[in-house]
Amino acid sequence: MTAQSSSSLPLTIPYQSGSPSSHGRVIFSMILHVFLISSLLILRSLAFDSPGFKERHQNLQVPFFAETASNLTVAEGRTATLPCVVENLGNYRLAWIHKDRHNLLTLHDQVITRNPRISIHHNNYRSWWLEIKDVKLEDSGHYMCQINTAPMISQTRHLEVVVPPSIDEEYTSSDLDVREGADVNLRCRADGSPTPVIKWRREEDKEIILGSKRVPSVEGEFLKLTRTSRLSMGAYLCIASNGVLPSVSKRIMLNVHCKQNSNST
Repeated sequence: MTAQSSSSLPLTIPYQSGSPSSHGRVIFSMILHVFLISSLLILRSLAFDSPGFKERHQNLQVPFFAETASNLTVAEGRTATLPCVVENLGNYRLAWIHKDRHNLLTLHDQVITRNPRISIHHNNYRSWWLEIKDVKLEDSGHYMCQINTAPMISQTRHLEVVVPPSIDEEYTSSDLDVREGADVNLRCRADGSPTPVIKWRREEDKEIILGSKRVPSVEGEFLKLTRTSRLSMGAYLCIASNGVLPSVSKRIMLNVHCKQNSNST
């Protein structure tokens, strides 16, 4: 049987065999179903329009990192700035931790460490910067930006502090006087990070005499000269470099005293 209203599309109730009471139960069930759906829609509309709903909804959003972590290389003595960008931070707290030492550095906008060179900055609690002034070699390591969600989420960045080379005078040869034919061991040591590479050269682009060979340069901490002669005499330069400017060098003067011929008359 079909019920037709004057102002809407027809609502068709399928005919089912049985007593009139069974048809009434079907119609009642459909009316109850429509009523429940309408009630839920009304309650949902009231909830969305209620004061403070948007604020409560935003607080339920999960924070996430808006940018990927990138490592940082800074020369010793300069300022290192480690960024951390977070969306939907809300009422959660952000902390910076030195991961290698398990040291809590900052908690939200408060500095926890006693290191006076460390400070924390943010822009509307979205973009955060951990700042380390006058960085030192021992500041190198992994720094973790962590948010106290459940479970906690974090991002880790590696800070590498590089140091230009410097000659270690205690372990580096000074000017030397030897007799002709003597063997000579010159040494040059340098500090820095990364570890410097040592290269030996002679002044005025002279070649280095290594036995029967002549080479423009030698790499390594030690330079061994055998059976020196007047041709070996002169200034030697040990040059230390590690990719961090400036490179440094030391000039070592080798004096070879030649043997005098004694002619009998």
